[in-house]
Amino acid sequence: MAQGAPRRQPTLDEVAERAGVSRSVASRALNNAPHVSRAKREAVERAVRQLGYVPNPTARALATRQTGAAALVISGEDPSIFADPFFAQVIVGASAALEEAGLHLMLCLAASERGRKRVAELVRGKGADGVMLMALREGDPLAGLAEQAGMPVVFGGRPVGSTPRWYVDADNTGGAREATEYLLSRGRRRVATICGRLDTEAGRARYRGYRDAMLGAGIEPLPPREADFTEAGGAAAMAALLAEHGDVDGVFAANDNMAVGALRTLREAGRAVPAEVAMAGFDDLAAARVADPPLTTVHQPVTALGREMARMLVALVGGQDPTPLILPTRLVVRASA
Repeated sequence: MAQGAPRRQPTLDEVAERAGVSRSVASRALNNAPHVSRAKREAVERAVRQLGYVPNPTARALATRQTGAAALVISGEDPSIFADPFFAQVIVGASAALEEAGLHLMLCLAASERGRKRVAELVRGKGADGVMLMALREGDPLAGLAEQAGMPVVFGGRPVGSTPRWYVDADNTGGAREATEYLLSRGRRRVATICGRLDTEAGRARYRGYRDAMLGAGIEPLPPREADFTEAGGAAAMAALLAEHGDVDGVFAANDNMAVGALRTLREAGRAVPAEVAMAGFDDLAAARVADPPLTTVHQPVTALGREMARMLVALVGGQDPTPLILPTRLVVRASA
């Protein structure tokens, strides 16, 4: 062989021979297909490392009829939503799980007509092996789009009014109930809620948790003050609460962003936290730890939410039938309550 000639790439047949399996088993192992034993999968992986085999992406896609990509679709219009700490953690978890499975992550934003059209084209053209859907509102057409196309779909949080076959969610009602019960246990009796959007299941479920806790203590709940899960929305909702219910002595906000905004309004109004008004949030994002004062909040495993969504989707793509998953929450007590 002439010096400097390119080294011939090993073939799939050579990988199969080295691993001691058939060519079809080697192909299924490389493509994360089901019904391959752990021993054979490990033998194929070992042969790949020893030979330096690199799968041909085009041949792989043709053989598996897969694109090697999964889409995370968020129903929103503002691209900055991907920088929101909540969605940023979801993306981190999903990306890590997909990388383990050899799949690429595609991010799609869809709430406007143009955005929905792009997602529809992606789904109908089978531009991804599967879809993860998040932040759906009541009546969102995206809820049925991917299912109609016969593509694996995993929901991050359940859509309003239905229970999809595959979803990953947090214990929203239980977490909200625990936070409200804690405020009540601190002697607060005029506890209000900034409930988040009530056209989302998370907003409704967290309001149910607040209401259950209040009624369980024999106290009539205050009417919910709806906001949009943003810091600005929380600040405005808190101002409205103070105007309508000046004697409020506790607030459960349905996420940390709104709680931080509410804390700012209370500070500007000269209301001491927690001496006059105790505050609790939901999510346990980094903002909760650096809030003034640090925020008592419900911890939900946000990164795990993204990771488990992706793992469930990978299982579906591989022909499995995973079961829905509800992630546990827990209360983290800090200085705000």
